[in-house]
Amino acid sequence: MTAPIIMHVNYCEQGQTIEEMCLKAVKWGFDGIEFRRVRRGVAETMEEYLDAIAVAQRKSGLNYVLFGGPGPDLMTTDAAKREAALAECERFYTLAGERFNLTVCNVMSGGLRNPDPSVPASDYDRQGSFAAQEHHWQQAAEGYRRLGDIAAKYNYRLAFETHMNYLHDTPQATRKLVDLIDHPHVGINLDYGNAVYFKGMASLQETIRLCGDKLYYVHLKNSTANPGGGRIPTALSEGAINQREFVRLLKQHDYSGPICIEAPRPGDREWYAQQDLAYIKSVLADLVME
Repeated sequence: MTAPIIMHVNYCEQGQTIEEMCLKAVKWGFDGIEFRRVRRGVAETMEEYLDAIAVAQRKSGLNYVLFGGPGPDLMTTDAAKREAALAECERFYTLAGERFNLTVCNVMSGGLRNPDPSVPASDYDRQGSFAAQEHHWQQAAEGYRRLGDIAAKYNYRLAFETHMNYLHDTPQATRKLVDLIDHPHVGINLDYGNAVYFKGMASLQETIRLCGDKLYYVHLKNSTANPGGGRIPTALSEGAINQREFVRLLKQHDYSGPICIEAPRPGDREWYAQQDLAYIKSVLADLVME
């Protein structure tokens, strides 16, 4: 199995410049970086941000540029705010499509909390799709049909990350959403590292089968259950998720998209990037021999 290995930008958000991120990623052996749609803590225009990435990509020789959140807030009932958010995203994905040979972008539809403020955000089974009303589904579908048309124009895909506190939180809800959108350029980014935070989650095999032909992207990260409740982030190789089995199942599914690895742990994330990359490259090399 061959797949581009993408570094999530959160491995290099500890003061590194865009150029440093790209140079380090290439030096370590990554094929690309998933940047955020907006850089945190920097006052700059879309054009300035995208142009800085384009310059760094050329200088470093980075093969792939991808983009992730934040997404437009399509959960608000304020139609004017939704339209403004969509217009901003339409402009971004157009400018990005003009500058980069994009393959897939990781997308979101805006946070969705339980209307009862006493429900904690960490009670994931009562947030997101569990608290959604019909208009939330329709608003997200209408917006992403428009954004899907831009992706189609520039020949790339948009993939909803399975992420807590969003309409597309569980793999089941995300599949429901992309089926409702019914656009060939809009699919799923399976982050099973998020899915395990929900009660009674399906197995990896069942989840990949559920995503089916809409599986356009994957995020890999790991964690282990905390005896006191919740979960503790770990190295990619050390948590409860068997990443070797994950990648083997992707291979059996004939998955051909990129694999992005993430850094949910605090500390020296540059070192974690190299450790996690070495592990996943070893897994991919072993699977080629099977």
